[in-house]
Amino acid sequence: MTTKTQTVLTNQDVEQAYQVLKPVVEHTPLQYCDYLSQKYHCRVYLKREDLQQVRSFKIRGAYYAISQTPEADRRRGVVCASAGNHAQGVAWTSKKMDIPATIFMPTTTPQQKVDQVKFFGGDNVTIELTGDTFDEANAAANQFCIDNQQTFIAPFDNLNTMAGQGTLAVEVFDDAKDKDLQVDYLFAAIGGGGLISGVSTHTKAVSPETTVVGVEPSGASSMAKAFSVGHPVNLDKVDTFVDGAAVRKVGQLTYNTCQKYVDRLVSVPEGLDSKTILDVYSKLALVAEPAGALSIAALEVYKEQLAGKTVVCVVSGGNNDINRMQEMEEKSLIYQGLQHYFLVSFAQRAGTLREFVNVVLNPDDDITKFEYTKKVNSDQGPVLVGVRLGKAENLGQLLDRLTEFDPEYTNLQDNPALYRMLV
Repeated sequence: MTTKTQTVLTNQDVEQAYQVLKPVVEHTPLQYCDYLSQKYHCRVYLKREDLQQVRSFKIRGAYYAISQTPEADRRRGVVCASAGNHAQGVAWTSKKMDIPATIFMPTTTPQQKVDQVKFFGGDNVTIELTGDTFDEANAAANQFCIDNQQTFIAPFDNLNTMAGQGTLAVEVFDDAKDKDLQVDYLFAAIGGGGLISGVSTHTKAVSPETTVVGVEPSGASSMAKAFSVGHPVNLDKVDTFVDGAAVRKVGQLTYNTCQKYVDRLVSVPEGLDSKTILDVYSKLALVAEPAGALSIAALEVYKEQLAGKTVVCVVSGGNNDINRMQEMEEKSLIYQGLQHYFLVSFAQRAGTLREFVNVVLNPDDDITKFEYTKKVNSDQGPVLVGVRLGKAENLGQLLDRLTEFDPEYTNLQDNPALYRMLV
């Protein structure tokens, strides 16, 4: 049992949580991945938390934190704020323990996620859709706890939650011992820091020579920001694409623990994460959500250091919305330098489009978007053109010819506001 004065997670906390969770949660596999091993010239093992009952590791922290709440408090009800995996973990636990749970979710939460929480929690769960953002839902959840004397189950900045998440590392190193493996690198995602805190605490206790790498999305690198200034701090803005790791400010307890046990932090561009999601889906039939793919995407960033090493990637979740696949493909193509968008002035006369195709495009390029409204009494008109390059290295030649066609064209990759509005 953790204490209120404790500021850093201990391995004893993780080991105690493991004993509680061992008969409750799945012992997920540590799978050797031949494809990634060949790609990065090392031995890659995947810790498959996407195969957990709620398809993410969050069930561990939710269940353990609730189990450590005094029974009388549990019976009054537990509360959380979440638009994703933590909500599902709390919902599943409330049904398992037959206790009431109130889950606050932003009004903008996709219906699919609301339905999943209802599915896992059944009649034990009440869902409150409140506010347009997580912060508003979180504030409402905390006020509800005060008004109704119920217990808030924190998604990451709580020692019991952190200990529960860390139990997956106990399984990793027990399985590694059975396989006679010495783990050189362990990669795990960072959102608020609960997962990496638990994982790094146990790793350094049983395998101090293992390098623990925390992986954040480039658009929400809140732990790196905290490391740079010496304490948790709000990011000015957050890219919410990697929704499971899009946290504006990490916790104080998770920061303290990461400072002690995490060796390195790395950020992964959202486009590389998208490319990785599509890659493992097509090559491995593995469905990883954006946060769940971060650890695998980091292999691309670290590839020069991995040759001949044994690497573990925590696939933290598989709750991917199929409706987002088109967005992911777009981000992947842009990251690879294959998809581009331009605003180009076209002369309003017959044959201009044919001229653009014949003169500007490379032979293996393709137009993927073309939006143009012919204007009356105007000799020029702006056109939104999407171009899919056959090869990324074709870009320089295309831009040279595009400059001749329209010296004042706009590259929308250089103008995010226009890109969001038009594309």
